[in-house]
Amino acid sequence: MKYLTEFRDPGLTRKLVQKIENMADKEITIMEVCGTHTMAIFKSGLRQLLPHQIRLISGPGCPVCVTPQSYIDTAIQLTERQDVIITAFGDMLRVPGTEGSLMAQKSKGRDVRMVYSPLDVVQLAAENPQKEVIFLAVGFETTAPTIALSVEQAKKANINNYSILQSIKTMPNTMEALVREEDIQIDGFLCPGHVSAVIGVKPYRFLSEKYSLPAVIAGFEPTDIIMGIYHILDMLDKKESQVRNEYTRLVTEDGNLKALEMIERVFEETASVWRGLGSIEGTGLRLRQDYESYDTVKKLGIQAAPEQPAKGCICGEILKGKVSPLDCRLFSTKCTPETPVGACMVSEEGTCAAYYRYKPNHF
Repeated sequence: MKYLTEFRDPGLTRKLVQKIENMADKEITIMEVCGTHTMAIFKSGLRQLLPHQIRLISGPGCPVCVTPQSYIDTAIQLTERQDVIITAFGDMLRVPGTEGSLMAQKSKGRDVRMVYSPLDVVQLAAENPQKEVIFLAVGFETTAPTIALSVEQAKKANINNYSILQSIKTMPNTMEALVREEDIQIDGFLCPGHVSAVIGVKPYRFLSEKYSLPAVIAGFEPTDIIMGIYHILDMLDKKESQVRNEYTRLVTEDGNLKALEMIERVFEETASVWRGLGSIEGTGLRLRQDYESYDTVKKLGIQAAPEQPAKGCICGEILKGKVSPLDCRLFSTKCTPETPVGACMVSEEGTCAAYYRYKPNHF
């Protein structure tokens, strides 16, 4: 297929659904890792089209959702300093901390600003040399290249009052951690499209080679997703385990080499703490020694706030695919998009936000 309209063709989708129905002779659990996939599945009504034997569960593919509570609390504490400007992407401002949020701090007169790119923050630092300008570096491999570029640009321009509070996470080792959890049953993966555009196909090979699991890299149009599910069932039916790339219009075998080189120059692999999943080796990035002066924690000599999960919130279990938002006693009562208790309700890519928006008949 060459044109976007073909990926929204209802006729083609119906044919694929019919093939899926013919193969679905037992319960199959497929995890869509990416938050954008979760939202696209709900928006397109794909769950209603699929046979009941196909169980779709959402994984930890929302960067705002997996950011630990301690990180939010640390950022909030930093807003109390008179010598800093805190900058972040829009969703981060609404994530609830133990007490309040960055948006609440902004309403109190603290210098908290929403930005669209970390490159804008470098310019902001140049314009405010008397302040330490901090960017909340949250995201996956998709945002890491631009964040790395911002650090490089600041160093080249000798802008020394810019730093990042780091919480960039990487996906493949996290998927392996989920596979290894004994109480999570996953028969196949829909791999994240955006992340895959950067890292390519190769990093997922362990799923088939080590764990004999089928995986498909898919785009975000309805037919993309249905095609991905069909290929997972096809491999299970044939007792094959491969990593298939059905997003070839954007994803290559080796990924975006320039983006990967940028990440490699500025960052190195490290352990990272994920909300609900804990600390996982090899799932985070930290600044290399040559760029450590742009690390907020080391630069300001601060200690991270302790981890204090929100009471009653089961966001961590939802991110693992163990339960659905409908199992949470706070869902749609105390926890709504207007008054979120947990991070999964804040972001548009959050599983709770998707359930709230697209499944009104369930509550």
